[in-house]
Amino acid sequence: MAQQANQPLPNGHLLEEYTIDRQLSLGGFSIVYLATDTAGRQVAIKEYLPNSLALRTRGDIHPVISAEHLGAFRYGMKCFFEEGRALARLSHPNVIRVLNFFRANETVYMVMEYEHGRTLQEFIQKHQGHISERFMRGVFTRMLNGLREVHSNKLLHLDLKPSNIYLRGDNTPVLIDFGAARQTLITDQPILKPMYTPGFASPEHYGSRKDLGPWSDIYSVGASMYACLAGSAPQAADSRMKKDTLAPAMMRWDGQFSDRLLEIIDWCLNLNHLYRPQSVFALQKALVETVTPPHPKPSPNWIGRFVNKLRKPTQ
Repeated sequence: MAQQANQPLPNGHLLEEYTIDRQLSLGGFSIVYLATDTAGRQVAIKEYLPNSLALRTRGDIHPVISAEHLGAFRYGMKCFFEEGRALARLSHPNVIRVLNFFRANETVYMVMEYEHGRTLQEFIQKHQGHISERFMRGVFTRMLNGLREVHSNKLLHLDLKPSNIYLRGDNTPVLIDFGAARQTLITDQPILKPMYTPGFASPEHYGSRKDLGPWSDIYSVGASMYACLAGSAPQAADSRMKKDTLAPAMMRWDGQFSDRLLEIIDWCLNLNHLYRPQSVFALQKALVETVTPPHPKPSPNWIGRFVNKLRKPTQ
């Protein structure tokens, strides 16, 4: 089935005890709605509806799934439901809270707390080139608290990027929109195209994905930090594996941020997963270390300084 845009459920539609207010986002895998429950509380509802397998036209409630794709659709629905069940067990201030999940309209829905704020991606676009190291360390250290909780429950995020890091009004980060079910689908059902974001997906996201692990999310953390400084995503990992033209953070922002922060970003972005931080704890430990503020030199020798850094023993 060719890719198509699925139509969202109409505003005012009653879905179990929730009333759809409006569509929040539409992706290749799901539709997210703002809804209100019977107590008047706003929630976000994520509907499983991969546009490579199902089609819902305007005016319809139930998607049309061909016999050819029914098996893959149902398998994906099962994975999505299991993802909701796993996330519902998590209760952490830096991870989106899943309140409910249920079957309806021949698909499944995940009900989550509705957070007020903006994504880190929106913050980057607004403050491009003017994001402080203090802000970055604060946001990513707290975000990693949530990711550490996810990993401790034998889960991976697998779609970590600035648009999936939500910032509350006080800039407290919240991890949203997990991609674990999608990745399971991709592995077991080759009919589905990979769903990852170039620039933020690790090298392990490509190919057989047999090496996916906590270090894969850590690559995405490094890419997200790089994007905070660059204002855009770094070179995609599959392209880097062919010809790596990504300027190391240590070279590109030398003297503008602490050496330690830039070293951490490059550490996370290592193409070989064995040479990245192997756990969130190791990355957090490095991030909270006391650092010496950068002291730019009038005429820095960029290449010389970079070579000298490489000669330093690994800590």
